[in-house]
Amino acid sequence: MLFEDLSLSKSIQRAVFEEGYTSPTPIQEKAIPIVLSGKDLVGCAQTGTGKTAAFAIPIIHNLHRMIGSSKKTKVIRCLVVTPTRELAVQIGESFDTYGKYTNLRQLTIFGGVSQVPQVDQLKKGVDILIATPGRLLDLHKQGFLDFDHLHFLVLDESDLMLDMGFINDVKKIVKLVPSNRQTLLFSATMPLAIRELADTFLTKPEYVSVTPVSSTAEIIEQQIYFVDKENKRGLLYHLIRNENLKDVLVFVRTKHGADNVVKALKKQGVNAEAIHGDKSQTARQRVLDSFKNKEITVLVATDIAARGIDIESLPFVINFDLPNIPETYVHRIGRTGRAGNNGVSISFCGRDEETYWKDILKLIKVNVKTIKDHPFPWKESVPNPEAKPDLRNKKKNNSGNKSRKSEGSKKNKKRWY
Repeated sequence: MLFEDLSLSKSIQRAVFEEGYTSPTPIQEKAIPIVLSGKDLVGCAQTGTGKTAAFAIPIIHNLHRMIGSSKKTKVIRCLVVTPTRELAVQIGESFDTYGKYTNLRQLTIFGGVSQVPQVDQLKKGVDILIATPGRLLDLHKQGFLDFDHLHFLVLDESDLMLDMGFINDVKKIVKLVPSNRQTLLFSATMPLAIRELADTFLTKPEYVSVTPVSSTAEIIEQQIYFVDKENKRGLLYHLIRNENLKDVLVFVRTKHGADNVVKALKKQGVNAEAIHGDKSQTARQRVLDSFKNKEITVLVATDIAARGIDIESLPFVINFDLPNIPETYVHRIGRTGRAGNNGVSISFCGRDEETYWKDILKLIKVNVKTIKDHPFPWKESVPNPEAKPDLRNKKKNNSGNKSRKSEGSKKNKKRWY
């Protein structure tokens, strides 16, 4: 199928072709006709599948046909709710890109910055509003938002909104908009809570799903390193230095862990920065822009913060900490190897994460290459039998212990991590 087969307006086709696209992705091919027909839709697709264009293009088409070149006062006809600033900005850019030859005006609003410029734009009138839940409800409470003319409601990254605790906010937002709207819900995964949400808020929706989560892993070169927890930072620097890795996205489990990894890398002269929930929106966007512009070699991120990262031709993803949910692993590594580019995923597995790795292998059903030749392999859990006599004959005197402890302390001070 080609985009021209979708009966889109000439202005949209022109914008699409200028971006170099001739054929829709699978999610676009399935979703666009449904949205054009006016039906509610539930789409299961992860980042990198062309999901945003799958709803932006048909919405622009329908609004352009509805409004035309009218210069009447603009009112909000489409509302897109998404959990993070980064995602909101990307969605806004997509609407700008595909709607640049129309008279439609979009505005992206989010918290963490002054509301004054956003309110000024709202007063001038907008057709399409992309918003994070908190700022949206705040501005509505202040009387700056009117949804009486709304035609489209899009709930994007619904599972992430669930993870971040925004579901109650989403329920409040749904109550603010007209009941005769067209609703589109997108999610990377479909847990029971999201299905219940869809049953509550959507009317006889069509369900579309593309690329089962496990199959994404088949096109990416994957490697696993078994390394003790205390040696992970040493191995990370070893790989960055010896393999000359650049444009590296590193996933960690916690915000504190992200800061510690960055601190250790900077000590070794690696240009690294972290992005996580404790960073202000402005700081997160600054770091993300620097990474996209290749001013930063390594970006360390938690899963929630990384959900808003969409970078073309990302060559390396490193799982510094393995996730305890197998699907999260696939979402992580799916950020590399996009659009036909080569991608490499490197994972570190500590002893306490072995169960996680077994669960991941059950899901992806792919043989992952184990790299054994590295400086930090798992230490033997049982001492070498030949060494037992030496261990038994060790003198247990305080002075000896103090001496060994002192030597160990000196060695530890030399360790970069």
